[in-house]
Amino acid sequence: MAGCELELDDIQAGVLRPRPTPYAATYVIFRIDERGAGRDLICRLSGVVASAADPTNAGRDTWVSVALSFHGLRALGVPQESLDTFSPEFQQGMANRAKVLRDDGESGPERWEKPLGWRDVHVVMVAVAPSKEHLERSLRRARAVYEGLHGVTAIWRQDCHALPGDREAFGFRDGISHPAIEGSGIAGTNPDERPLKAGEFVLGYPDEMGETPFVPQPDVLGRNGSYVAFRKLHQRVAAFRQYLKANSTTSEQEEWIAAKMMGRWRSGAPLALCPLHDNPGLGADPHRNNGFLFKQEDPIGYRTPCGSHIRRMNPRDGDVAGVVRIHRMIRRGASYGPLLPDGVLEDDGLDRGLMFAFVGAHLGRQFEFVQSEWMNDASFFGGPAGDADPAARSLEGAGTFDIPNRPLRVRLRGLPNFVVNRGGEYCFLPGLRALRWLGNLNT
Repeated sequence: MAGCELELDDIQAGVLRPRPTPYAATYVIFRIDERGAGRDLICRLSGVVASAADPTNAGRDTWVSVALSFHGLRALGVPQESLDTFSPEFQQGMANRAKVLRDDGESGPERWEKPLGWRDVHVVMVAVAPSKEHLERSLRRARAVYEGLHGVTAIWRQDCHALPGDREAFGFRDGISHPAIEGSGIAGTNPDERPLKAGEFVLGYPDEMGETPFVPQPDVLGRNGSYVAFRKLHQRVAAFRQYLKANSTTSEQEEWIAAKMMGRWRSGAPLALCPLHDNPGLGADPHRNNGFLFKQEDPIGYRTPCGSHIRRMNPRDGDVAGVVRIHRMIRRGASYGPLLPDGVLEDDGLDRGLMFAFVGAHLGRQFEFVQSEWMNDASFFGGPAGDADPAARSLEGAGTFDIPNRPLRVRLRGLPNFVVNRGGEYCFLPGLRALRWLGNLNT
């Protein structure tokens, strides 16, 4: 397809739109027990799923998305010749890709929260809204669709909500970075980043390599669809605070180390723009808090360490092993669980963390590549092999983290896992026509 004229009325809103700020969200997983009921569910849900068309619409910040796992497509009776055309990563499922993803030890599939990673995960419905009241109205519409439908069972639910200041459990402002996508009509958050080709995120369009990713067949099923990776990430907030305190002599040094690990101060202000002290006004300004690059101003990482979280997730124009733009992802996080009160250093035993979602057209060279090569290794920027993301590491064993500094670098040792993967799944976000097609299957 020439150009980048997207069929926005056929693309789910949840593919292209960043989540609202503030927000409330709910994840619901369904198991399909009877094929006919599953088709009926999808057909009904297609009527409440919002499209990406008209990004200026007043209701643009409230939407329902519907995704299906490989086992879900099979439960609906999608013919095997169609199932065989989906990406191999999607066909295998997240649990079977654990070795590639470095999901081991505490994050291994054998320890995941049931039913995550099991064959019973068939349909994932996500509702997102700017407030609990808007979310409840959206959920009422969705519940009217699936409640009382025999042969389909809701087997898991996770409610999410914005924490004060739109921060995640460790205390950092979240939801800052979002790429610009050609033809979407939605601006990116980095004015220095050239819009990415639509084919990086939506199937059926040219990508950054000038190719059109293979579309699952038939065309009505795969076109305008995207892959999504859902993960429930438990955050060990008390352990994070304990580590900062144990490796600091002052509260100011604690904040400095935390900022170096993340690449931003807790306010969201980037080290790239204010390396010496926090700037809450900058952190809260969506027009400025993501407007920076690395190559010219900070190639070595004196401001933003190359191994920091934000630089691993998106190296921008930095010199790294790998072409950054073909590994670019849409990343979204939604907090769950209560805050651990400020100053508390002991774990209260409550579950808190992020529901993470990756959206893109290439599970392998986007999500899996970043997860395994950039997040859990440092070789890509010339760092020690095996050193992982200091804030979101998932490797077993104590890690190290180097902070370039004059006259001597600072090396943090004994980094534990502050984040544990509780489970997840690879799913497919069909276009709206595909949802209706799935709902009307007669095989």
